[in-house]
Amino acid sequence: MALLLSENDVRNLLTMPLALEAVETSFRRLAAGAAHLHPRHRLQVPKKTYLHYMAAADGESGYMGMKIYTSSKSGLRFLVPLFSAESGDLLAMIEADYLGQVRTGAASGIATKWMAREDAKTIGIAGTGLQARTQLEAIALVRKIERIRAFGRDSERRAEFSRQMTDKLRVTVEPVATAEEAVHGADIIVTATNASVPVVEGRWLAPGTHINAIGANFPQKRELDSDAVLRAVVIAADSIEQSKEEAGDLIQAFGTDAERWKTVRELGEIVAGKIRGRTDQSQITLFKSNGIATEDIAVAGKLFEMAREKGIGREIKLWEEESRAAEGRGA
Repeated sequence: MALLLSENDVRNLLTMPLALEAVETSFRRLAAGAAHLHPRHRLQVPKKTYLHYMAAADGESGYMGMKIYTSSKSGLRFLVPLFSAESGDLLAMIEADYLGQVRTGAASGIATKWMAREDAKTIGIAGTGLQARTQLEAIALVRKIERIRAFGRDSERRAEFSRQMTDKLRVTVEPVATAEEAVHGADIIVTATNASVPVVEGRWLAPGTHINAIGANFPQKRELDSDAVLRAVVIAADSIEQSKEEAGDLIQAFGTDAERWKTVRELGEIVAGKIRGRTDQSQITLFKSNGIATEDIAVAGKLFEMAREKGIGREIKLWEEESRAAEGRGA
């Protein structure tokens, strides 16, 4: 039988420290060749719904699976089917909206841990949606943050976001009227928007800044202008292969210069110690997050283990009649 975990189950089990540990391990295994990844693919019914799917396997943990989700005018629906890499059995079906938010925040947290200056204390964030919340939560766990400035287009929403995150993080989050005001002089910058045109310009960046750009995962979209990308001395991505397909920030900044892609590193290489996240305090560094399936499977595996231990979730019967019939034929 497989275990069905609802959104409520996931929220009761998943913490950011757990996600940070799982995601960091997934990057290390990816760099070592112990984990395997298929980038995101998309299928669209014209003018209607997108179906997105991405897969991964981890030979060390013994889990494999995929994240599959739809996006339409009515919203998004996320699901992670988790399988045993040994037997092929379906272990769990996990509703994965919150899982995705937390693992995306955790990826930026790990990038910040390995790429930002150790004395980084201030964050400037563009975007005040659900993803922005987990970005701040993760970064606040890997750096001693003293001040955050937040910009969002809706003034009431950014004010409420700032109040809620101040209470949650016990760090002052100040709502500001422009993206430039949010990022000016910040040690760490986060872009978590659905923008199609740049919201952050390179001329605003101070030396030593680290950027986590998470919002644009279509080639025609971007959150950073070309100057912001090209000023970065170290550029890391969760997956270079996936970035070449959908990281609009990099695709548009690099243009037809294919040599530029040779300067991009995978975050797993940095986490594994193969290369350094920065070699100088004055360097601008950039993590381009697309969201990859190894992150989802790593977190899903931990959730499955915890749910089994705590007796959380609902068991569902699948393929049991076929299994019994096969056993009978073999007897």
